[in-house]
Amino acid sequence: VQLQASGGGLVQAGDSLRLSCAISERTSGSYAIGWFRQAPGKEREFVAAIRWTGSTYYADSVKGRFTISRDKDKNTVNLQMNSLKPEDTAVYYCAVGQRIISSTIGTASMYDYWGQGTQVTVSS
Repeated sequence: VQLQASGGGLVQAGDSLRLSCAISERTSGSYAIGWFRQAPGKEREFVAAIRWTGSTYYADSVKGRFTISRDKDKNTVNLQMNSLKPEDTAVYYCAVGQRIISSTIGTASMYDYWGQGTQVTVSS
C-alpha cells in the first residue's frame, strides 16, 4: 500500500489548508486512516483519524478546527484545517492501519503504512 500526502504550504495564522492523502489500494477489515504530525525536535503526534465504520477521532489540540473525511470513490482521505495556528506547523503524515481499534487510534506504532509527509508552516 502506498500513500501520497499533498496540500501543505505556507499560510498565515487564521488561514485554512486542505491536505489530501491518496491511497494506492482499497483497504479492508478493521482499518483506520490517520493523520499525524511532527514538528522539529518533537515526537510524532496524532492529529485525526477515521475508522472503517466512519467514526472520526481528533486530538484535543485540533478538535473543532480540523475535519477528517474520506472520499471512497477517489480512495483519498482529506484533512480540512481551519483557523490554523503557528503551533500547527509541522510535517503532516497520513497512515493506514489494518487492525486499529478505538483505544489504539492515536498510536503511531499501530499503523502499517505511511506516506512521505507534507510540510505545513503557519506564520504568526
